[in-house]
Amino acid sequence: MGFFKQVFKSVFKNIIDLSRPIFTFENNELKFKINSEYYYTFALNNYETKTRHDSYILEAYTINSDNLFVEYVHVDNDVTWNGLASSFFVNLFKEKLPINSMKIIEKKEFEHYEFITYKINDEFTLNFIYIYEINKDNFIIEKNAELYINLLQSFQKDYKYKFDKNQDLEFDINISIVKENALNGYFNLSN
Repeated sequence: MGFFKQVFKSVFKNIIDLSRPIFTFENNELKFKINSEYYYTFALNNYETKTRHDSYILEAYTINSDNLFVEYVHVDNDVTWNGLASSFFVNLFKEKLPINSMKIIEKKEFEHYEFITYKINDEFTLNFIYIYEINKDNFIIEKNAELYINLLQSFQKDYKYKFDKNQDLEFDINISIVKENALNGYFNLSN
């Protein structure tokens, strides 16, 4: 009987490990699943959270802090995006903020993660992290690259950040792809 109990425990543990979310926000921490055994944790201080609502959404919120902005979107099972979620977000970002030019100067991809560094208006850099799961999308914009570098190094140990870090950049982003969905139709019921 002990053998079957051991096999059952092992299979059950593997199912639980695989079903854990890639990204969570709890107890003032952003948690990122790197693999089934390791999560990278990033503590947040001095932040504001706003819950976002739309009829196609199960859960959505934005987090705005001194150095980063996060939008989490969990759509209902019968909802689909009408294009690439990350492209919609970046276009909304460019539309709502005073951005004349936005050039990709670095892009790295790992399972469920995209890391992109942008040169904005030829003046400063912003780091964008896009995390995707089934029915869940996470958009993170960061000015000082702390999260970007440490999270990327969880995937690529020898990664070196080659760009200037912003020091005195004003960072007040108040956008939401969920809030703008009614006007722009980013997602709707699947056919």
